[in-house]
Amino acid sequence: MRKLFLSLLFIIAGIICLFSQNPERVYQSHSEENGIFSVTTNDGKYLFKYYSTEILETTFVPNGEETNANSHAVILQPNKVETTYKYVGNDITYGTEGLSVIVTTEPFKISYTYNDDSLISEKRGYYKSPHESMELVKDHIIADVSEKIEFNLTEEEVLYGGGSRALGMNRRWHRLPLYNRAQYGYQSYSELLNFTLPVVLSSKKYMLHFDNSTIGYLDLDSRKDNTLTYETLSGRKTYQIIAGNSWYDVVENYAELTGKQPMLPRWTLGNFSSRFGYHSQKETLETIDKFKKDEIPVDAIIIDLYWFGKEIQGTLGNFEFYRDSFPEPKQMVDVLKSQNVETTLITEPYVLKTSKHWDEAVNEDILAKDSIGNPAVFEFYFGKGGIIDIFKPKGERWFKDIYNRLSDYGVNGFWGDLGEPEELPNWVNFETGSADELHNIYGHNWAKLVYEASLESNSNRRPFVLMRAGYSGSQRYGMIPWTGDVSRSWGGLKPQPEIALQMGMQGIAYMHSDLGGFAGANLDDELYARWLQYGVFQPIFRPHADETLASEPVYRSEKAKKLANFAIQMRYRMLPYNYHLMAENHIKGRPLMRPLFFEEPNNADLLEYSDAYLWGNDILVSPVLEAGKKTQEVYFPRGSMWFDIETDEVIEGGQKKSVTLSESFIPVYARGGSFIPLAKPMQSTKSYDDGYLQLQYYHDVTVTKSQRHLYMDDGITTNTFENGAYQILDFEAKIRGSWLEIEFNANNGKNFTPRTKTIDFTIHNIEKKPKRIKINNEKVNGTYNSQYKTLTLNIDWDTNTEKKVRIKLRK
Repeated sequence: MRKLFLSLLFIIAGIICLFSQNPERVYQSHSEENGIFSVTTNDGKYLFKYYSTEILETTFVPNGEETNANSHAVILQPNKVETTYKYVGNDITYGTEGLSVIVTTEPFKISYTYNDDSLISEKRGYYKSPHESMELVKDHIIADVSEKIEFNLTEEEVLYGGGSRALGMNRRWHRLPLYNRAQYGYQSYSELLNFTLPVVLSSKKYMLHFDNSTIGYLDLDSRKDNTLTYETLSGRKTYQIIAGNSWYDVVENYAELTGKQPMLPRWTLGNFSSRFGYHSQKETLETIDKFKKDEIPVDAIIIDLYWFGKEIQGTLGNFEFYRDSFPEPKQMVDVLKSQNVETTLITEPYVLKTSKHWDEAVNEDILAKDSIGNPAVFEFYFGKGGIIDIFKPKGERWFKDIYNRLSDYGVNGFWGDLGEPEELPNWVNFETGSADELHNIYGHNWAKLVYEASLESNSNRRPFVLMRAGYSGSQRYGMIPWTGDVSRSWGGLKPQPEIALQMGMQGIAYMHSDLGGFAGANLDDELYARWLQYGVFQPIFRPHADETLASEPVYRSEKAKKLANFAIQMRYRMLPYNYHLMAENHIKGRPLMRPLFFEEPNNADLLEYSDAYLWGNDILVSPVLEAGKKTQEVYFPRGSMWFDIETDEVIEGGQKKSVTLSESFIPVYARGGSFIPLAKPMQSTKSYDDGYLQLQYYHDVTVTKSQRHLYMDDGITTNTFENGAYQILDFEAKIRGSWLEIEFNANNGKNFTPRTKTIDFTIHNIEKKPKRIKINNEKVNGTYNSQYKTLTLNIDWDTNTEKKVRIKLRK
């Protein structure tokens, strides 16, 4: 009997621990004032604040600490939302029509619901405990005690987030350091890369953003006891919980909270010539000449660190063209511009003692300091010197002036490298905080600095900011990150879609690869071609590599060059569609690359699937990530028919199917009912003619009504959408009996001048030659291809007016 009694006591104690929070935390009182709901406990105070009906911020302020409202990530101002309050039994419920917090007074507990469904609850909530070091960062994250916020997870949750990692889509069961750090030559697995984020997303369609830049960890149930823990060395105990009815709602709400990506210049959607690196002006110009001779499109060239010195080491901080190698930089940039090629220069945030600017940096007092107030000097791979204190107004201004001077040459883009930062001892101090506090936001603030300096040089020209590291919200500074120094191998290629998909979910939509791989002397034409074919359907198309092998197709074998050119030409044909994705990201915050579980959130088989993904709403892509494959299994999302864009084969959604592979392209499919706009072939985006469209409509008899949009503007000017200097074309298809009706309309911004467009309109999946075709009630003849079952019409459309196409189909 005694044993039974003790067993019951243990069970009851276990239940209390499971459903309570910190057993030492005791509720005392609560109140609401000025839109903030507060709950006082014996050891601190909870503050709850709504930014919108689907975004709630929670802050815990321990006794003896002051409220810290400083956020590096959040820019949304709290909205006044309608809230409800009720106190029933031990439960206080405070919330909006969707998202609520429930405070259980005894035993004390904090939990959250959305539409009355449970999202997550705090376990111990905030507490302190001895710091548990990780071997991976033992020399970088150093502390005796760390502060934690602990939550309960459900058994079935799949977790995403934490920034850029190569772990598989499900990041549960990992303890992830929050410490931006490069890993040279990584392959299919990497726990830590350049761009970490204090963000967790759950398959239950909610997001947690921990609003504190100090280094630490995200423990995503590494002990497999259904516990999620945020760990930090110091700083705010603040997190936002973001909910939504769909995955698109969640990511769009997060983009509202932390900022949306500005429109990039249209040329960034073209092909880049890039390597580590071009040693001279002569080599730079000769490379572009080869692109022109081989008729391979190119829009930009990126010049690595040899522009300011002959050597890799000892030259960081020169920030001036090395005239022995680049004797006439302005002339070089002008020649490139005459060839429709933009110039981007690499920069780094370090000033070495051997550089031209060391004395100036010391005298101007723009470097970070050591513990006694002297310039912090440390040694690393590139040499001995210090790091610019961009958090100090003087340091920020000094660095901005560097970019302004470089812009005077006609340079239209800047690359910020080593911005993790690559080397930053924890004893270094900046004007606004310690290295531990600011390490993870150095790249973030550097991106802001470059973005603002670019606008100072030309306020009406969109900046191009290529950066290797950043923080939550870095997208609002136009940041374009890449996946780091990946191995030039099949192992390196394999995780690239996963990394980009994860980052897109976390607000960083332009994460992309060094196409072909960066590190290693692996001359593999099949790998190179497959990487570039994947690159057609990822945000930035930029082959790049170290000097052991050429990254540019013009220096590869004839076969590799041919396959690369085919991919690059496809990239350029996709320009109207891709540009619309850019606008959709800017306006709504939607990622360009989207996991298939966005389409089917209740399909458990897709929650860890990245073998195929959506490029925008209507294109399904399945990259080839292994050598020598002849066939590949692709999952086709249910609810749509999918058209092979090369053969027009139609595949019903809701199934996995083995498809035959071609060496010339990867499997790509268009959604039934979609309008896919294509451009004429071109050698540069500068020659893009937006007065012409090759418009593909994928007719599907099961789709009785379909509507799509296409965004257009000048591709150069800042704030075109905000200023009404845009046009949105609307395409709508309806099936009415035996008639297929298609309407063209245009929504013209107040500062946009419409023009007539020529449209080569191809309708797929027309089983028989139509009986009649009318455009605005005038009978016309189209071109019917019985082999491919397509109908093509040539249409001139004054976009001030509506255009209507009616096609009488044969049964």
